[in-house]
Amino acid sequence: MAVRVRLAIRNRETGALAELAALVNSGFETETPQLLIPVAAARELGLWPLRPEAVSATYDTAGGPVGVWVYPRALSVRVIVEDVEAPEVIADAVISTVEREALISDKLMSVLQIAIEDAGEGLWRFRFEGLGRLRRSVEPQFW
Repeated sequence: MAVRVRLAIRNRETGALAELAALVNSGFETETPQLLIPVAAARELGLWPLRPEAVSATYDTAGGPVGVWVYPRALSVRVIVEDVEAPEVIADAVISTVEREALISDKLMSVLQIAIEDAGEGLWRFRFEGLGRLRRSVEPQFW
């Protein structure tokens, strides 16, 4: 299994909203909080087709270099859970034409205060919660 969480995402410029499941990927190392999303999710958020402010970049992945487009600080992101009002944070939107699943970077994981407790079992918690409060991963969502 892996850890996936449900996110509420808002385009900070247009207000467009989306909800999606995203993989918490500590191996997706970034300098800033970033949420990598497939084109279909970008379309839902009003970020596709590309706008002039999108920055072309190449990211190194396990499968080799991949071209992406980045909208710096374009998103407000929060984890959706039933029993806690999780903090909303600002993140870069990273759009991939290759990836089929949303990915949470290490820095986004950190500002969302997500702590992976057991990746194999899909267990996680917020860092502000006690060790006794474990949450289960949500089902994957592919685009």
